[in-house]
Amino acid sequence: MTVTNPARPGWGDAWTVDDLQALPEDDQVYEIFDGSLLVSPHADVFHGAIANRLRRILDRQAPAGLLVGQDIGVSAKRSSYFVPDLFVARESALASGGAALDPSDVLLVVEVISPSNAGRDLVLKRHEYAAAGIGRYWLVEPRKQTLTVLANGPGGYREQALLPVGEIYRTDEPFPLALPLADIF
Repeated sequence: MTVTNPARPGWGDAWTVDDLQALPEDDQVYEIFDGSLLVSPHADVFHGAIANRLRRILDRQAPAGLLVGQDIGVSAKRSSYFVPDLFVARESALASGGAALDPSDVLLVVEVISPSNAGRDLVLKRHEYAAAGIGRYWLVEPRKQTLTVLANGPGGYREQALLPVGEIYRTDEPFPLALPLADIF
């Protein structure tokens, strides 16, 4: 759901990352696209389980200096802010203590596709993350039990691989890893 006319001080102005600090801590995920507030419910248990399994696998293989994280937003530009299901970033980026990660510090974002927000992950975030210069974008599709691996280049993200549940994804980006897809679904 998109909320563009919430009651708040300065109504009529574009939303910024700073405005999010005044919102309630509830069961919603708040993001911003081009100054408009986007509100979504938190993920269900199945969605969360997939994200957590994937995070554990990435954590075990991530080298020192890289952080695999959740629940921290990425400021795609001043008027856009997204909260990926998972990310890999330079650990030094956390020292700034800002409201969001700078996309130049983010090496990978991962979204677990929810039926209610599929368009946001497949189109909107894909475009915005690519425009922000984030090198890798993974799309995990629970219903199909697939992983789509996208790499950023001229013209945006291009599909590098589409892997079904029985495969093991091996890569050197964002760090050397072997990911058995059966372990996340």
